[in-house]
Amino acid sequence: MKYFNGFSLQNEKELFIPYMTPSKYGVAGFSYGAQQAFEYVYNSTERIDRLILLSPAFFQTEKPSFIRTQLRYFEAGQEAYVKQFLENAAYPSNFNLSDYLNVGTKKELEALLSYTWENEKIQKVLDRGTTIEVFLGEKDKIIDAQKAFEFFKPLTTTYFMKNAGHLLKG
Repeated sequence: MKYFNGFSLQNEKELFIPYMTPSKYGVAGFSYGAQQAFEYVYNSTERIDRLILLSPAFFQTEKPSFIRTQLRYFEAGQEAYVKQFLENAAYPSNFNLSDYLNVGTKKELEALLSYTWENEKIQKVLDRGTTIEVFLGEKDKIIDAQKAFEFFKPLTTTYFMKNAGHLLKG
């Protein structure tokens, strides 16, 4: 299975093994990696049976000022920003993500925050026969999981996990 990492992370795929079935025809991504996984599948001409979006980064309902503020905080103190980001990603668990740390760039953060999920593109992937599964945590402190759920639910198989956060842990 091809996997795409989340922002400022590396090798975290092992955290999501329970959600993935090993297959050479599968693609998965976590958070920012979910955006990248989707674009990979959308632009691919290869056979892909299953796309798994784990806590997909979803900021298209945020105001432009939110994005500008996030980028300013990142520029002002990259280390502090990433530390807080990882704590928020782990919530409500106290899982330590430091072993998976790979500090991201401003360009990556900007791409993550400004990405827009499009119904038409999702439908094209579905029309090719690819199953899309979305996993969201009710207590996510990174994204508005309820708004993401409302967007993805009409189009995909969407799981809304009670008492789970961005890492899909409680």
